[in-house]
Amino acid sequence: MSRSSAPAPAAIEARGWGWRHASRLRPAVEKLDLRIHPGERVLLLGPSGAGKSTLLHALAGVHGGDDEGEEYGELMVDGVAPSAARGRAGLVLQDPDSQVILARVGDDVAFGCENLGVPRDEIWPRVRRALADVGLELPLEHPSSALSGGQKQRLALAGAIAMRPGLLLLDEPTANLDPDGVREVRDAVGRVLERTRATLVVVEHRVDVWVDLVERVVVLGRDGRLIADGTPGVVLVEQRRELLDAGVWVPGVPLPGAVAFDVTGQATAATESGSAGRSAIEHALTARGLAIGRRANAVVQRGLELDVAAGASTVITGPNGVGKSTLALTAGGLLRPLEGRVEASAALASGLKREPIAWRSRELLTRIGTVFQEPEHQFVASTVEGELAVGLRALRLDDVAIAARVHELLERLRLDHLARANPFTLSGGEKRRLSVAAVLATRPSVLILDEPTFGQDRSTWIELTALLRELVDDGLALVSVTHDAAFIARLGDERIVLAASTAREFA
Repeated sequence: MSRSSAPAPAAIEARGWGWRHASRLRPAVEKLDLRIHPGERVLLLGPSGAGKSTLLHALAGVHGGDDEGEEYGELMVDGVAPSAARGRAGLVLQDPDSQVILARVGDDVAFGCENLGVPRDEIWPRVRRALADVGLELPLEHPSSALSGGQKQRLALAGAIAMRPGLLLLDEPTANLDPDGVREVRDAVGRVLERTRATLVVVEHRVDVWVDLVERVVVLGRDGRLIADGTPGVVLVEQRRELLDAGVWVPGVPLPGAVAFDVTGQATAATESGSAGRSAIEHALTARGLAIGRRANAVVQRGLELDVAAGASTVITGPNGVGKSTLALTAGGLLRPLEGRVEASAALASGLKREPIAWRSRELLTRIGTVFQEPEHQFVASTVEGELAVGLRALRLDDVAIAARVHELLERLRLDHLARANPFTLSGGEKRRLSVAAVLATRPSVLILDEPTFGQDRSTWIELTALLRELVDDGLALVSVTHDAAFIARLGDERIVLAASTAREFA
């Protein structure tokens, strides 16, 4: 086979394989026996924390040494340990921002090829072909920082396929993407597989997105053991009850008490009220004539009006790249408005300046809590229970009160079995629940969440949304940035829809 021809698809075999993180008592994956034939397309399912990402990282050979965990049994790619099969696997992670390495699109796609020692005269044809495969036909010098979330995910996919792996590993590749971005990434993967015939293992909670592209479904249970393996028709139909009990999102099964809501784009930013009959509305936060952006010379939206009501849930929706996260951070007092101002109610400010941007971090703790899109950006403690206690210690609560509140949140958000675990070893869904719990610990009056249901299985989604609805009914002002149509249907009392703006002014 010439260097420029397509690689042979990879084979995978696990024999009694397991992995235990160094900070855990229980293995993340246990006694796994699995064989995936060359060219198979596999959807890997399971509840949050079942070890799906752990398996993908192991197949990519990126688990690290003995100090990171304990491995037992055998896991092989093409008959050898994954660490010895350098270049055979291409891994695309959940968070597109964490995968963008270099400042220009072409250089970023070329990075993996350069690490593999691909001859320079072969790299750039590979880069151009990979960008075309994923439908990201931009100039090679285009700044990677100017890409939307969907474009960054396709950029990461292009970087993986440029290395010409025989095994493509995708870890929730459509997480945090708008519907158009989801379709872009899914269709790009389909095109790549048709051309390369690579073996595919994709982890995703959105089963309906991938079910027509795959030919096999493998399911891990809460204990990290295999509970189902077969064709989509057999597994999703004949084992439906078992999958639902395990927290798997099964297509066609409605949520308890769910109502339909189709999130559609709008030409201009608009606010839709879902609570016209509510009387005596108290606005915890208001903004008038607001212009937002991460830098003074890069206005993302201008002329925004915002009212965040106490005892109501407000959702911010819209396509990737329109400034939803930027608006949330500005409303939460973490980014300075470029024009206009955000003001808190007199009751919320309670003797402070009315503008949250002027408050110190300790003053924000009990007033406005913000959960970032990337959970890891907020973790500062070495254990889960320690993370929940950080804000409480800053408030100088006594040890008994801290322990009681931490225990309550651990149980409510299904994190009690992870109390002593390192937050950075948690699954994506567990990290999201921990970041929400850490902010809830200080009982703020306003809670701002960026993609709150990211990585959640069906069971934890139901529990998290039920908790948020309880808090709102008790008077919390909730603001959520989300693409999750079911979340919007359940918690979209007020809706702010952002659309693409012409206000961008790049230097």
